[in-house]
Amino acid sequence: MQPSDRDEIRDLLKRVAVALKEGGVPFALCGGYAAWVRGAPEPDHDADFLVTAEEAERATKVLADAGLQVQDPAEDWLTKVVQGDSFVDVLWRTCGRPVEADLIDRAEDRPVLSVHMPVLAATDILVTKLMTLDEHYCDLSRLFPVARALREQVDWAVVRREVADNVFAVAFLELLGRLGVVDPEVVSG
Repeated sequence: MQPSDRDEIRDLLKRVAVALKEGGVPFALCGGYAAWVRGAPEPDHDADFLVTAEEAERATKVLADAGLQVQDPAEDWLTKVVQGDSFVDVLWRTCGRPVEADLIDRAEDRPVLSVHMPVLAATDILVTKLMTLDEHYCDLSRLFPVARALREQVDWAVVRREVADNVFAVAFLELLGRLGVVDPEVVSG
């Protein structure tokens, strides 16, 4: 990624957050940039926000009214905000499940590029990232730096419980334990 692309994503991330805040839409920064705020490496692609399904339509209107370029993709669980070659996803479903208000309520207010915004809790970041793993997407190399960076901030027992039905996520937790990234007893249960 060219530095100008990263600057463009950062600018768009801030614009989306400010628009949602000013519009009174409850939201949380999630995904790679939420992990970055908490110490993980900066992602090299888009930024992501969560809103509840009940707030999805209002969020889209608020973003459009703020002068942002909103696109309605084929997927029925997100809206894209586009600026140049960069985009921000505003999701109201994650891992196949509707975003619940309690997930957003657990987010913590943090400064992100000089804008205070709700950032998903570290435990929730790991759960949402691990729940995306399946037979079509199982790139563990992107997860290791996140798990290492966030390990002291994560309630691993909660992660283990939340991902118990995802064999790929369970295998990743086992690997984290065997590699000594986290206490093996905590992730193996």
